[in-house]
Amino acid sequence: MSLEFVKKLLTQTESVRLEFKESYRKLPSNLFETICSFLNRDGGDILLGVNDDGEVTGIAPDKIDTLKTNIVNLSNNAQKIDPPFILFPQTIEIDGSLLIHIQVPQSSQVHKTANIIFDRSNDGDFRVATPEKIADIYNRKRNHFTEGMVYPYLTFGDFEQELFYKVRNLIRSKTPAHPWLSLSDEDMLLKAGMWKRDFSSGQEGYTLAAALLFGKEEVIQSILPHYKIDALVRRENMERYDDRLIIQTNLIEAYDQLISFTAKHLPDKFFMEGDIRVSLREKIFREVIANLIVHREYTNAFPATFTIYRDSVKVCNANNPHVRGPLHLDSFSPFPKNPYLSKFFIQLGRMEELGSGIINITKYLKKYVPGATQQFIDIDIFETIIPLIPEPEFGMKNKEGAQDEVQESLNGTERKILDYSEKHVWNRGELVHFLGLKSLSGHLKRAMKRLLSKGMLEYTLPDKIKSGNQKYRITDKGKRVLRANGG
Repeated sequence: MSLEFVKKLLTQTESVRLEFKESYRKLPSNLFETICSFLNRDGGDILLGVNDDGEVTGIAPDKIDTLKTNIVNLSNNAQKIDPPFILFPQTIEIDGSLLIHIQVPQSSQVHKTANIIFDRSNDGDFRVATPEKIADIYNRKRNHFTEGMVYPYLTFGDFEQELFYKVRNLIRSKTPAHPWLSLSDEDMLLKAGMWKRDFSSGQEGYTLAAALLFGKEEVIQSILPHYKIDALVRRENMERYDDRLIIQTNLIEAYDQLISFTAKHLPDKFFMEGDIRVSLREKIFREVIANLIVHREYTNAFPATFTIYRDSVKVCNANNPHVRGPLHLDSFSPFPKNPYLSKFFIQLGRMEELGSGIINITKYLKKYVPGATQQFIDIDIFETIIPLIPEPEFGMKNKEGAQDEVQESLNGTERKILDYSEKHVWNRGELVHFLGLKSLSGHLKRAMKRLLSKGMLEYTLPDKIKSGNQKYRITDKGKRVLRANGG
């Protein structure tokens, strides 16, 4: 989270969503009572190295990394937080003093520390001991967070097994020492909160969040027949569409497909951030797409839509509104609609801390479309509106077929295929072996199909497309796109 956000917190007093704690050389003894109470109530922010009056006391520089590591490990330990909820604290420097900022989202589950349930009020953390009060917390969460619905007959075999390989690579690229990497696939789901016991019914099993993240397409459609994301381009044909992509796959691949859709149809501007060249389109729309996916109310039959117009992109998704009205950067409080989906996408590096989406979109949109203002409207159907520069001004393809500044975007699997293809002409079996897979998975087939359809791969035996001897090679376009994507 930004330095400006933390400075804003320091101007406030402790509340139901804000806690200050002194912590010069060790963690406060009651830290996990506050973490537990925030998880059980509305979430919030904890600043370590600040006294009760909001004065910065700081943390010893030689202890900062140790304290952060302890927070990560203990939050992932069922003996400290049950069920575990992994947290990632951030170091903030203010006027030469070091602080630790811990953002704790509201959880869809009920948590304990030292086998005690804590809740939060304006007066601080308090124990919840009576069965009636405990039941109130369970009922509140069950009614609000449908991602935690238990499906007792959903089994590990209903998941796309190859996705675990992809997920591990994404996590490893972001956090090489991530504690989930040493776990089995089943234990990783458990630590991620994708398996739970419903204390009201006694049922236990994988959750709706697990099905949405890892489920095979037919499994997801069986659980949620209405589930889809409808991506449309409406520049010329406003009554129907110029292009359309219907996405009904798991959320991990849905993210990749939407990123590719934006790369296909939206212009890009590159600019230097420090000494690093970055894509403004990617900076903005990775946040838009992640917010669509992790904050959607999936039990609502309203289809999510991602529509590209001449002068704007409009995204609509079913929602459990928290604010009911426009969200403003200077006044909004981050609120998770699906805490476990949000947490999982953070581990993958596909979003940052809760609330970072609005901050980053606001920051980069000023560079992408000077003078533009985005809109976030928190109502029953959440609306995100991102203004665009009209098409001719951005150097996009005109009707005569002028040079297109839009660059193709590659997901991780597509990049690996093209990397391999630069050095090899290959058949399917050789590619599967190179990627370390057991068989030709569904997401690998889709990646190959897209590269072929976009002219980045080609058959060596075009007259024998289905032949077992068929081999594949990279095209000149594939090499250019690979270079443009940092390959």
